[in-house]
Amino acid sequence: MCGIVGAIGPGRIDANRIMRTRHLMRRRGPDGTGVHFGTVAGSTVTLVFARLAIIDTDPRAMQPFSRGDLVIVTNGELYNYVELRDELSRLGHRFLTQSDTEVMLAAWQEWSEAALDRMEGMWAFALIDTGQDRVILCRDRFGEKPLYLWRHGETLYFGSEPKFIAALAGAKPDVNLDQIRRFLVNGYKSLYKEPRTYFKGVTEVPAAHLVVLRGPNPSVPKAYWSLTYRPRAMSEMEALEGARERLEDAMRICLRSDVPVAFCLSGGIDSTTLSGLAVKRFGHDLHAFSIIDDDERYDELANIEAQVKFLGCANHRVHTSTEGFFERMEDLVGYHDMPIATLTYYLHSFLSEAISQSGYRVAISGSAADELFTGYYDHYAFWLAEMSTKPRFASLLEDWQGSYGAYVQNPVLQDPLVFTRTPDERNHIYLNAKLFQQWLTEPFIEPFKEAHYVKNLLRNRMLNELFHETVPVILHEDDRNSMRYSVENRTPYLNRRLAEFMFSVPGEYLIKDGYAKYLLRAAGEGVVAESVRLDKRKRGFNAPIDSLVDRTDPSTRERLLADGPIFDLVKREAIAHFINDSMNDNSFSKNLFSFISSKIFLEQHRDWTP
Repeated sequence: MCGIVGAIGPGRIDANRIMRTRHLMRRRGPDGTGVHFGTVAGSTVTLVFARLAIIDTDPRAMQPFSRGDLVIVTNGELYNYVELRDELSRLGHRFLTQSDTEVMLAAWQEWSEAALDRMEGMWAFALIDTGQDRVILCRDRFGEKPLYLWRHGETLYFGSEPKFIAALAGAKPDVNLDQIRRFLVNGYKSLYKEPRTYFKGVTEVPAAHLVVLRGPNPSVPKAYWSLTYRPRAMSEMEALEGARERLEDAMRICLRSDVPVAFCLSGGIDSTTLSGLAVKRFGHDLHAFSIIDDDERYDELANIEAQVKFLGCANHRVHTSTEGFFERMEDLVGYHDMPIATLTYYLHSFLSEAISQSGYRVAISGSAADELFTGYYDHYAFWLAEMSTKPRFASLLEDWQGSYGAYVQNPVLQDPLVFTRTPDERNHIYLNAKLFQQWLTEPFIEPFKEAHYVKNLLRNRMLNELFHETVPVILHEDDRNSMRYSVENRTPYLNRRLAEFMFSVPGEYLIKDGYAKYLLRAAGEGVVAESVRLDKRKRGFNAPIDSLVDRTDPSTRERLLADGPIFDLVKREAIAHFINDSMNDNSFSKNLFSFISSKIFLEQHRDWTP
């Protein structure tokens, strides 16, 4: 896990701009920096690297790393580097380090672009191939590691964070104000529907794509992998054993590290299963880190305590508080180069900080299990629509009433037959958007739309979440929060073999006896405390805005209503009224947080000089 930035254009980058950029990269890479200059097709290529040493911490593994005609800077980890190195050794390759970076280069030497099909992990890399007179930019299958692009003048800049690109270019891109409006009206699930960012002209290499450069004009991104729903005949036991085997293998290779590994632990089945596998299957000496909130809707303490006792592991707990909220938000927004998407990731930053302060360089999180195993409230209703022709459908409805149906708050989803009756219903996703539109100074109306992958309603919804709605947001926030504190975040659920298998499982096995994520719960038997594994209530890793912001404090109101560029977009009187409203509706709590986050972002961009 590191930071990368580079450029391709007509000349060398100014040395002072490179020095400034390396300074900005120090959190992402506190263990040293390096620079490489090359030439491709008559253009100068600059690569800048900052290292967070995780695998082979010896200086011999420092980047930019060269092997033959190849030079690379990469951010991320190749989890299956041990197996690939063994295979490449049998083919005659010899290695000077124990690093995954050298294995990645040897694999490219052996198989070129076909090497990507053999790689398991997370990465964003820039690779100079002088033999082919080209530069390759590539991003991992799920987009765990960011890779931004910005054409400024005659030069194309690329890197892990917009601030690095701006510093290297000596210029800052303008804010994409429509992205702010989109966030305020439709929420975080609208942000990655199209290839756009919070900055005009700044794009990202799409997940599972590569870009070829022979100058500052990039090629059209080329997909090297895709995921779709291909159900195949199997028994329930085959589905369970297949899921368990692939999940255990994903966990096994994600534990590879030459520095200490910590775990983010909530009270849900996602993170508890990973922690249980680490201890019970692989003998990991686990130290878990948890966030505790007293709001009954989000209080996970009982489940956390049960799992910690079951595993006999250490547990560091951070309690939510209103203390220092605005100061911390300013720091986080400044590092993220964008508004913080959700309250969850304000809270997550405390975990990253505690993990770092405790001496850990790697954190394991349970992100993306919902999107693979069906964990959301609407997933259950989509599944019921799929099961509606089954003879036992009446009993399936009873199961829903005794599980998710007892807790769902979204008014659309309180009807378990909503998608059975109206398959195209999606008003639950941009909830209260019409109200939020009224608060803007200019109209912004963008109806909900989704990509079409497959005919199956549930699986199409899950694929949209994986690649357009929830997972891209999670991954951007995970990356920035962890790197702010020089910690590498790993997500075992985002594993190719696991994902492809789960999208081959017949839908009927995904939910059973009122248990969403049935296969994950079944795979957790013996590694998760039974009271946690069999808890039917879904509690998100979250907190209400009032756990963080004291709205009764006059200084809070003054701060929220103070002059700033946000009020070019939002009516001040609307916010003044909104601050006093009840925040029991979760969408209101989210929207107030979005307003605060956007306000800080716009003020910081106005005052920032690259």
